[in-house]
Amino acid sequence: MCMFILNVLKQHATSTPDTLAIAFEENEWTYSELYRNAQKIAGYLQQQGYQKGDIVAQFMLNSDLFMAVYYGVQLAGLTVMPVNTKLATPEVEYIFSHSEAKLLFFDEKIEQTIATSTHSFKEKINVAKIREILKADSTDINSVSLAPDDTAVVMYTSGTTGKPKGVQLSHRNVYETAEIWSESMKMTSMDRMYICTPLFHCAGSHVFAVPTMYRGGAVIIEEAFSPDRTLKNLVETKATIFFGVPAMYTILLNKPELQRYSFEHLRMFVYGAAPMPYELVKRLKDTFPKVNVQNCYGQTENSPAASSLIDQDALKKIGSVGRPLPRTEIKLVDALGEEVALGEVGEICVKGPQVMKGYLRNPEETSRTIQNGWLYSGDLGRFDEEGFLYIVDRKKDMIIRGGENIYPIEVEEVLYQVPQVLEAAVVGIPHEVYGEVPKAFVVVKGEQSLTIEEVITYCETQLAKYKVPMEVEFLTELPRNASGKVLKHTLRPKVSEPAQ
Repeated sequence: MCMFILNVLKQHATSTPDTLAIAFEENEWTYSELYRNAQKIAGYLQQQGYQKGDIVAQFMLNSDLFMAVYYGVQLAGLTVMPVNTKLATPEVEYIFSHSEAKLLFFDEKIEQTIATSTHSFKEKINVAKIREILKADSTDINSVSLAPDDTAVVMYTSGTTGKPKGVQLSHRNVYETAEIWSESMKMTSMDRMYICTPLFHCAGSHVFAVPTMYRGGAVIIEEAFSPDRTLKNLVETKATIFFGVPAMYTILLNKPELQRYSFEHLRMFVYGAAPMPYELVKRLKDTFPKVNVQNCYGQTENSPAASSLIDQDALKKIGSVGRPLPRTEIKLVDALGEEVALGEVGEICVKGPQVMKGYLRNPEETSRTIQNGWLYSGDLGRFDEEGFLYIVDRKKDMIIRGGENIYPIEVEEVLYQVPQVLEAAVVGIPHEVYGEVPKAFVVVKGEQSLTIEEVITYCETQLAKYKVPMEVEFLTELPRNASGKVLKHTLRPKVSEPAQ
């Protein structure tokens, strides 16, 4: 029988009330304290008249308060919607509007991004107000009848159309994903998960934070990755598991002071969001011979949980994203939906209890993406003879910059807003730290003039910083095939050296 992650949290608060649940800076909450704080958030929301199914936006940096709001909103019977704090104002405004969010929790540190929002929230609650709510004595909340398939979380992810899509994850999805990942990583109540990647990302919350607490372990939260502070805290907090994107591991391994620390409590390095080259994996294992490494693969639409490459295969199967996770099926299909032969390339399709309900207010895209229970990922991959999955390309032409997803069409649409631009195409180019970054190829109208600085400056006003092209090159025309489609593969070889 499917349970709710909220029930698991309550069980820990009852059976192991004094066990550490969350640590953030100087603050520590036990499971009883975390659950009580979630109850206070829930009670406040119910008192203000919010109804089951209302969407509550969460525009917050990593903190203990983030998790109190995340659980509290769900405990009230509402739907929580963490929003990417790196997005630009127009992008955030679209999400607020499309979701019809009723309430906003936000962090004053990043208030500038949403300061000009015209979305009509019933209420906006900042961090200071959250702290006030948590000072209340009462933890009384009204019982809400929730079904496993009710929407617990909505997370927006960019689509091939350039407009973000709201992924609806049910209580069942969240619970099953916690069970799947905690089983795959062999988590126990003794684990101390160190998280410095954004909790607003599905991976930060549903692959690491929630699965750790599912097992009754502790979550050590850092507001953001900072090499010096992260190294120091990994030791002082006695962290057992650390998650980072490949760029973060590269930075940490290049720190001279790495040798001064003893990481005796660490048992696992987890990586994801982008491929890890052989040299980096080997260096990581050579530097930390007693620490296992594990790769995670998935997408927001599957909570994210699809496959994993465990330590014993990390160097033997470099480039692979491993085998399917527990209770998860993966198949590869051609353009007609037929399974391809072993070794051939096909679209990766995922089936399991972690697959989303669908996209919010987008039935057409939902029916295209989910067919007969199978999630069509848009990624292209192949299986080897031992059942290991390799991603060979991205059907959606996505760029992954240091773990952040960028869809070229999003950037291209902004470039076309520049009056002097006739044509534009964006591709990913290699980068020594971030793996890949966006590069824009621009054709200027007639005799008009346009500088690289003007292009980048405009993009910075419309896009999240990580989506802004790192390089811009002007062409007289874009290469196209007979049907007029831009031949992006002919643009990529123009870059011979990794960007710095």
